[in-house]
Amino acid sequence: MADSLQAKKRARQNVKDRTANRARKSRVKTQIKHFEAALDAGNAEAATEQLRLVTKKLDKTASTSAMHKKTASRKKSRLAKQLNKLKARKA
Repeated sequence: MADSLQAKKRARQNVKDRTANRARKSRVKTQIKHFEAALDAGNAEAATEQLRLVTKKLDKTASTSAMHKKTASRKKSRLAKQLNKLKARKA
């Protein structure tokens, strides 16, 4: 347990930051699930729109300390690859 005032404050800040970061990551995961649902339905237009929203959410999350920018970039790349695969099958 923290003894000094500074350590107690850091402990309080850590709890607050951890809660915010978990919420941000959860929102990203939910958005990815919406994208994958559109992919499973085979709806390329809806999947394209969902990818745009996922990309936006990932960029916002990566701008904070919740997620590294290269992790966000990797996720965006993998999701775009899945969408391109769907579009190739449709054509």
